[in-house]
Amino acid sequence: MIDAGLYLTYVFFFVALGAAIVLPLLHALKHPKELGKSAIAVGVLVIVFLVAYSLSDSSVNAKAVALGVDESSSKLIGAGLILFYIVFGGALLGIIYSEINKALK
Repeated sequence: MIDAGLYLTYVFFFVALGAAIVLPLLHALKHPKELGKSAIAVGVLVIVFLVAYSLSDSSVNAKAVALGVDESSSKLIGAGLILFYIVFGGALLGIIYSEINKALK
């Protein structure tokens, strides 16, 4: 019984994954003007990642070396963390701005 449920979960997962990939592509083909907005958002995210990558450090301690982390992996991990902090801060500022703007109206 557990095997059948697990296989059914796999089927549903791959159906959802396929829908998550195919349906936005179909929507983009029907509305190509909205695709430009998405490209701008992806471009801004790439620029923010490049800034985070340039700010990240590539130092590695002994424990990280024991886990198989080298300098390039350390730099990517640091860039990911800095990117997370920047995006999280931006989201918080957006929420605060939205609430203040709504309260003043």
